[in-house]
Amino acid sequence: MATTKRKSLRFDENGNKVVPEKGFDHRHPLYLGDWKRSIPHKDEDLAVDDLDEPHLKRKHAILAKHPEIKNLYGIDTRTKYITVALVSIQIALAYTFGKVITDQNVLLALVAYVIGGSITSVFGVLIHEACHNLAFESQLANRFLGLVANIPIVFPIAQSFRRYHLEHHAYQGVIGKDPDLPLEWEYKLLRASPATKFFFLFIYPLMYVFRGAAMQKEPSKWEYVNWVWTITSDILVWTYCGPRGLLYLFLSLWFGYGIHPGAAHFIQEHFTFENGQETYSYYGDLNSVTMNIGYHNEHHDFTKVAWSKLPDVKAIAPEFYDSLAAHYSWTRCLWDFVWNPTMGPQSRVVRSNEDHTKGRKMVKN
Repeated sequence: MATTKRKSLRFDENGNKVVPEKGFDHRHPLYLGDWKRSIPHKDEDLAVDDLDEPHLKRKHAILAKHPEIKNLYGIDTRTKYITVALVSIQIALAYTFGKVITDQNVLLALVAYVIGGSITSVFGVLIHEACHNLAFESQLANRFLGLVANIPIVFPIAQSFRRYHLEHHAYQGVIGKDPDLPLEWEYKLLRASPATKFFFLFIYPLMYVFRGAAMQKEPSKWEYVNWVWTITSDILVWTYCGPRGLLYLFLSLWFGYGIHPGAAHFIQEHFTFENGQETYSYYGDLNSVTMNIGYHNEHHDFTKVAWSKLPDVKAIAPEFYDSLAAHYSWTRCLWDFVWNPTMGPQSRVVRSNEDHTKGRKMVKN
């Protein structure tokens, strides 16, 4: 496993067990569960927890010791400039392969993987920042920035991501409410052979479509706006960059959200590499070029902190985050997922809405 071993904060420096304050549940202060990982070919379904997700309560625990973290809340004004720059680069490359270099298919695919896939993975981060209103003070401006970042993605995802991602935060792991959970057919059919797990990673771009559709919700007004916006931008790309230009953008999306180091965070974030821990951070060098998307525990704990200040959260509260298992290589994360027989699409944890509600009642205000 590409993880560090976590340390327990349930015992003091003398080895005596710490009794949580009244009002907290027994998982305080790290809020690691007592559940065991689901093992392919041994367990039939996902792992099950009987309490709520850990992040709200851990935020309370951290703020009790480090209230200064609230000073990190707020937007990062650089996000909009990064968005415009990367969109411009992708459209320029689409024009290059659509109108200038029109006979180099291998080169097109190579650039789409190395450059386009890397940039497209960052578009996901930009849309993510916009959905948390961390680029502008105005919610409307953040929605518009999400649409701008969606231009080179060729499919309308920005507004649907905003809708479902916020539900993921509110109901992490809750059956029927968390759209990030794998569908039954994913973990029943694809199980744990290296070939099927590789295929799972290859088709991962489709998972957002299937999982969102499985929620069976009427599209929102903004999702309709996103469809019109994306169809219009695709027509413009086809007109001015040609079909090969649009193909370049499509391949960038498929690579960047599939078998690519920049897409490894989809596996890193919530696939259960350790018993009792359902969220993982990545602390490797690629955070520097992917806007710190690897700091996932820090983000879930403090959703009002923009990408640039997530490392500061860890630096302020190391006794919490250094005590959690973490990844240091996205390539190793993907390797472990594919080749470790104890990992698979079913390596997730779920909870009922009743258990989630029960756990929430233990929150100390």
